[in-house]
Amino acid sequence: MKGLRLIGVFVCFVLGLALGFAQEFTLTVLHTNDMHARFEPSKVGSQMLGGYSRLATLIDRHRKSDPNAIVLNAGDTFQGTLYFNVYEGLADAAFMNYVRFDAMAAGNHEFDRGPEVFARFLDRVSFPVLAANLDVSNEPALLGKLMPSTILEVGGEKVGVVGAVTPDLPSISSPGPNVKLKPLVACVQAEIDQLAAKGIDKVIVLSHVGYSDEQQLARDLRGADMIVGGHSHSLLGSFEGFDLPKPLGPYPTVVTHSNGERVLVVQAWEWGKVLGRIQVVFDASGKVARWSGGDPIPVVESVAEDPFIASFIAALKKPIEAMQSEVVGELSSDAGFPQGTARTGENSMGNLIADAYLRAVKNSGAKAGFANGGGVRAPLEKGPVTYGQAITVVPFNNTLVLLDLTGAEIRAMLEHGVSKHPEGSGALIHPSSGTRYAADVRKPAGQRVTEVWIDGERLELQATYRVVVNSFMASGGDAHEVLKLAQGRRLDTGIVDIDALVEYLKAHRPLEAKLEGRIRVLGL
Repeated sequence: MKGLRLIGVFVCFVLGLALGFAQEFTLTVLHTNDMHARFEPSKVGSQMLGGYSRLATLIDRHRKSDPNAIVLNAGDTFQGTLYFNVYEGLADAAFMNYVRFDAMAAGNHEFDRGPEVFARFLDRVSFPVLAANLDVSNEPALLGKLMPSTILEVGGEKVGVVGAVTPDLPSISSPGPNVKLKPLVACVQAEIDQLAAKGIDKVIVLSHVGYSDEQQLARDLRGADMIVGGHSHSLLGSFEGFDLPKPLGPYPTVVTHSNGERVLVVQAWEWGKVLGRIQVVFDASGKVARWSGGDPIPVVESVAEDPFIASFIAALKKPIEAMQSEVVGELSSDAGFPQGTARTGENSMGNLIADAYLRAVKNSGAKAGFANGGGVRAPLEKGPVTYGQAITVVPFNNTLVLLDLTGAEIRAMLEHGVSKHPEGSGALIHPSSGTRYAADVRKPAGQRVTEVWIDGERLELQATYRVVVNSFMASGGDAHEVLKLAQGRRLDTGIVDIDALVEYLKAHRPLEAKLEGRIRVLGL
């Protein structure tokens, strides 16, 4: 009898264990972010990575092989290459429909050409685009086209996905006066709570707010299991054997909420160079039990191209090929490396752009050109420079604006540019040759600029100086309110920034891009 009782206990244990595992649910999340119209592969170190035709192959492969796979995009599909300049996101929409994305977060660059262009993209895509913290009720072009959240049915389970966009949207893009930001945490939390009220206990926040802010979101939100992020172009994971930049953190980055629950934060770098892939096991109550999947998958040249997307890109390329391949200059040195430094200090590409601005208005009496670090979008390698490469550096089609500013306004502009150091920001100002400044970031924000020289002379706060900036900055972009509110003479020249850069490259062959001590940041 004792033996039978032991057998009974063992059977009950095994059945209970089996029941527990049966109640678990495995979800595979494939994800991208900040693709920026990079239809073709990009050179990274010694290798070529990315390209939509190879990305399509990887997504299809894992959608077929992985259990309960969904495909998410965390925003900023728009902007960055001639493909966007010509097709304004509609080619990206066709690609994303083909690979069957399940949801996308609205990014800031989706608004760069205003609500109408974004609306045409929304009309074409076959998946929901999400932003819980946007109010578009007064913008006719977007009314009914953006959703705060969606529910995906996967493997017999329901998964909630809530969208979020950076609160900096109005200052870094062009959403127009009718698109309003709402409080980020409160709005995302409200959507999570509504999903919970419907019995949905597995929730992903699809976020375009940046890696550090997404970790904070994980601490602030109740009921979020995972944050699939973007905006900061963050490489996470470990990539031994690949010539890649140093990752910013682990993949996933695990944040423990105050209630003890774990929240997984992931990103997939930029430009489709890697495909994010994580398999999450949820327990019977919808909580994260464990995860697997390794690091994001580099989209290397050995991945076969999807034949349909390859032919699609070839067709797209024909109308732009001649322009894209035109050689417009030559560099005798690399420019803009390491990538990303334009937001923290002097950068040789930032110098080059500011010099191009000033040359473009050489007969205007302007004393200096100023470029914003956030507008320096790509580096260039030594050698011939094509138009297609140049437009990856300044892809926004901003025009050049002449402003008459007081010395005090110039100083305030520079102060704002270093206000977020040591982290840095896109507001950092890159001056043209002959202008330089120093900032001590150990001092309080607003009191950091220690000296300014403009056109070779020390800045006088009461004097007036004519300068040239891009139209994004002049309208208050990157929160440069001092430029938006400046009362001096203002003239939009109509000269497009890419044209200014191309003409500068043509006039200086070969051109050496170098650091000259134009920005000195103390205390880093």
